[in-house]
Amino acid sequence: MAKNNQNFSVDREATPGVYVSLQDLINLQRQASGFSFLPRQPVYSLLSGRYGSRLRGRGLDFEELRQYRPGDDIRLLDWKATKRTRHPYVRVYSEERERPVLMLVDQRVAMFFGSRVNMKSVTAAEAAALAAWRVVTAGDRVGAIIFNDSEIIEIKPQRSRKTVMQILQQIVRQNRALGLDRDIEARKDMLDQVLERARKLAGHDYLVCVFSDFFGLNDKSLHLAKLLCRHNDLMLLPVYDQLAGELPPNATLVISDGHRQILLDARDERFKKRFPEFLQARHKALTDNLTKFGVPILPLNTGAPVVGQVREFLGYVPGRQARVRTEGVRGAR
Repeated sequence: MAKNNQNFSVDREATPGVYVSLQDLINLQRQASGFSFLPRQPVYSLLSGRYGSRLRGRGLDFEELRQYRPGDDIRLLDWKATKRTRHPYVRVYSEERERPVLMLVDQRVAMFFGSRVNMKSVTAAEAAALAAWRVVTAGDRVGAIIFNDSEIIEIKPQRSRKTVMQILQQIVRQNRALGLDRDIEARKDMLDQVLERARKLAGHDYLVCVFSDFFGLNDKSLHLAKLLCRHNDLMLLPVYDQLAGELPPNATLVISDGHRQILLDARDERFKKRFPEFLQARHKALTDNLTKFGVPILPLNTGAPVVGQVREFLGYVPGRQARVRTEGVRGAR
C-alpha cells in the first residue's frame, strides 16, 4: 500500500519519507549519541531494570585487587580480602572491547507502507543506520542481514566505518527497489529464513537487533527467536504505522495481499472495534511469547522522527518517556 494510495512511479532520489538516500543515512552519524545498547542504562531507558539485567554486555576482565577508594562501587568489595586485612578491598574490572551486534533489516514490499512521515521501510533503514553508527563508535563490531522478498545479503560483523558503509549501501539499494509498480511478490517465509541465517552467523554473546514489521510471523518464527536467545541477546524493534491504532473517520479502505482485494467500511462500529486488534496481532504475539524470555520490544512509529524515539527508549530524556511507551503499544501494522 503506497503512502498516498496511488499507484505511480516516484523519483526515488527526491522523495523523503518514501525512499532513503545514502547521504541521509551517513548524516545520521552525527545524531548517533544519547543512547546505548549496553546493559548499563539510564534510569529512564526502557532497557533499565529487568531487561538490562538480562543483557550479557561485553563481559568483564579482572584487572586487580586494591584498597577501597571513595566513590568505588561497594558491590565490588572483596569480602575475603577485607576480612583478612581488616581494610576494605575491591575487585577492579575492565570491560572487554568485544560486543558484536548483528542487525536484521527488513526491506520487503510489506514495509512499503506509511500514512504519516515515513514508510515503514524508511523508518527501519534509519533506525538501523543509527544503531550501526552507535555500535562502531562504542568500539564494537557490527554486521547485518539485509533482506527483501527475493534476496538476503549477509555482512559479517567488523569494527570499521567501511563495514557500516557496506551495510548502508545495501539497505539503500534494496530500499530503492521497492514500489507498487515493480510486481513484487510478498514473501512471508523470508522472515524465517533470515532468523535461521542469524542463528548461524551469530555465535555466542551477540546482540541481535531486528528492524521489521514481522510480516509472516508464525510459530516457527517465534521458535527461532527463542533459539537465538539461548546464547545471544535479542532486541526487537517492530515498525508500525499509526493507522494500525487510529482509523480515519468515515472512510472506506481497500486492503490487499498483492493478489486479492477487499473493501472495508470504517463506519461500521463492529469493524472499527476489531480492526486495531487485527493489525496488532503480530505485536501481541511477540509480546506474549518473547517478553518472558527477557526480550525487549521497542516499537518504532512511522509517524515520528526515528532519532527521538531511539533516544527516548534507550537514553535519558525526562518527561517524554511515558508518551512514547504509550504510543508504541497501540499498534504494530
